[in-house]
Amino acid sequence: MKNLEGQRVPSVNFRTRVDGQWKDVSTADVFAGKRVVVFALPGAFTPTCSSSHVPRYQELSGALRARGVDDIVCVSVNDGFVMAEWAIDQRASDVRFLPDGNGDFTRGMGALVDKRDLGFGDRSWRYSMLVEDGVVKKMFIEEERPGDPFDVSDADTMLRYLDPAARPPRDVLLFTKPGCSHCARAKRLLAEKGWAYDEVPATPRRLRAASGKATTPQIFVDGAYVGGADELEVFLSKA
Repeated sequence: MKNLEGQRVPSVNFRTRVDGQWKDVSTADVFAGKRVVVFALPGAFTPTCSSSHVPRYQELSGALRARGVDDIVCVSVNDGFVMAEWAIDQRASDVRFLPDGNGDFTRGMGALVDKRDLGFGDRSWRYSMLVEDGVVKKMFIEEERPGDPFDVSDADTMLRYLDPAARPPRDVLLFTKPGCSHCARAKRLLAEKGWAYDEVPATPRRLRAASGKATTPQIFVDGAYVGGADELEVFLSKA
């Protein structure tokens, strides 16, 4: 795949599904007058694409937009029905899923690859790019080697390009249970700080395995154990 920095993206129509109806979206609709981050991948519902590529762009969407990005677009050689269902499955509300069912956009980018050995047919090579008013400003193309490399087209690499000093949002995990007032307090403290978090229903085994404790909430930040709501309040005051 060639680096197309300085060139215009291909002029095509994407056949999307919106509210159960067909809606044609042109390249101009997506890129004209906008600063857009695009990431392309081999296929909807595939492991790396579903577990890493899309979720991280969703997690960093706020940080990307804060640095002048108007839209975040995922392109795959899949039909409109598949991409619409994948968008729902991924719960990635800040990512726009564009189906390139015939591979027209991908072919124009020089990214169409033969995946018949996997039963996929023609698919896209994995890459990301920053597009300004339809012109490719920067591209990150995965190295051409066997398999499905995923080293440079990720959201963190794009964020560092936009702002080398950027610090990604903290990764926060809460073990909670319904009716727990301390859990509600912890979530309120995080909301006041503007920190997003994932919540896991607590069971005795989960609590013991993760923290050695029996009470909720139990909180982890960036992989490190923080403690309960009191400890979280102290932690946030110093963050």
